Amino acid sequence: MNFILKQRIKFYTKKTLRFLNLMVVALVIIIGIAIIKYKPIYEVKLDGTKIGYVNSKKEFESTIVAQIKNYKSKNVYNVEIQDEPEYALKLVSRSQETNEGEIVMAMQKDMIITYKYFDIYVDGQKASSVDTLEKAQEIVDEIKQKGENAEIIEAETQDEMELPENTLETAKEEVYKELNLIQEEKIREEKITINGIKLAVLPVQGTITSRYGVSSRIRSSDHTGLDIATTKGTPIKVVASGTVTCAKYSGSYGNIVKVDHGNGVETWYAHANKINVTEGQTVEAGDIIAEVGSTGNSTGPHLHFEIRINGEHINPEEVYENIVK
Repeated sequence: MNFILKQRIKFYTKKTLRFLNLMVVALVIIIGIAIIKYKPIYEVKLDGTKIGYVNSKKEFESTIVAQIKNYKSKNVYNVEIQDEPEYALKLVSRSQETNEGEIVMAMQKDMIITYKYFDIYVDGQKASSVDTLEKAQEIVDEIKQKGENAEIIEAETQDEMELPENTLETAKEEVYKELNLIQEEKIREEKITINGIKLAVLPVQGTITSRYGVSSRIRSSDHTGLDIATTKGTPIKVVASGTVTCAKYSGSYGNIVKVDHGNGVETWYAHANKINVTEGQTVEAGDIIAEVGSTGNSTGPHLHFEIRINGEHINPEEVYENIVK
């Protein structure tokens, strides 16, 4: 009995070994065929879409760093990839070619590039832009040597078309042009600022028919204001914020509004057809306080505009001509 059992075990053992040998041979053949016909490479996807194959994930990652993440060009400050590539090891036909270059190009189309440039500000106003810090610094240093306030502010854009193309000389011209405008504005503001009160609104627009200081047969003394002829009913605006101190009919002035602006500065608006405010009322620059008329000692519709400092009238013409319209 034991002999028979041993013979059977020996028989099945030989059969099993023969089967395993056949399996190994078959596996070797299959692997050999696979090696001859197929190859392992990495499939690459962007945002879930297959865009190609690469041989080496590590080498391709190095290519991405070199050609995208470390992309160098004029004014480039930062580069971002919208979608990081996804890799999957695949067994594909040996005839399948890799396309690293096409994948890089596809990624470059979707990369976000931030460019840096430099704005030059003069007295808080943007005057020009240049592509390098060296240009900006040279201009700012030159402006500061003239005693003017200038600074450099870094700016960024993702639109390459917005990058400045100014030469150094062109940028300087723009800066000096802006500087001249600022200086002219300062001079203008000085002319419309009286005792610290800025008269910023034109009372009416029209034709000056009688200037300050002229004599006339219809007046008992020289003219104390500026007459501006315009259509009856035209709104009269207060030139600066203040408090109404008079709003009534007053002899030769006709209907008149007087506004105290502080610091001894007062403005008068005479010959009005209609008064829209009352004494004691607070008004803001630009508020409509009356309408043009021809009341009192008047030869036609116009505004008689006066400026007084501590009760003394001054020539309002220069102020009127320089007020922002």
